[in-house]
Amino acid sequence: DVTEIEEKEAQAKQEEQIMKEQELSNLLHEKRYLKALGLAISLDRPHTVLTVVKAILKEPEGRRHLEENVVRLRKDQKEAVLAFLVTWNTNSRNCHEAQAVMETLLKHEAPESLLHFSGIKSAVESLLPYT
Repeated sequence: DVTEIEEKEAQAKQEEQIMKEQELSNLLHEKRYLKALGLAISLDRPHTVLTVVKAILKEPEGRRHLEENVVRLRKDQKEAVLAFLVTWNTNSRNCHEAQAVMETLLKHEAPESLLHFSGIKSAVESLLPYT
């Protein structure tokens, strides 16, 4: 019977998730946005990433801080953010944040580099009607 083992594994995953959520909350409170962005992306939480982006943009010189943080993300993290911002861009409440992140990506990534992002074609097709 493996039920007990599976229950323990599920409980351990749930506890780990709670710990990561608490860590994310602490990072936001401490304004450590780069780590917060990385953690939210690794948790695959588009809304949380959006919350971090909004918090950055509320800061004085928020655009500059957003640029500094997005530029420092790894390629796979930038791909994830691109996928998230496609969804954000379709909602008028979140489109400004999506456009800010997209501007940063377009400004700091070479076109050849962007072509190697996974899902770039569908992202561009989805962004065009709303941009």
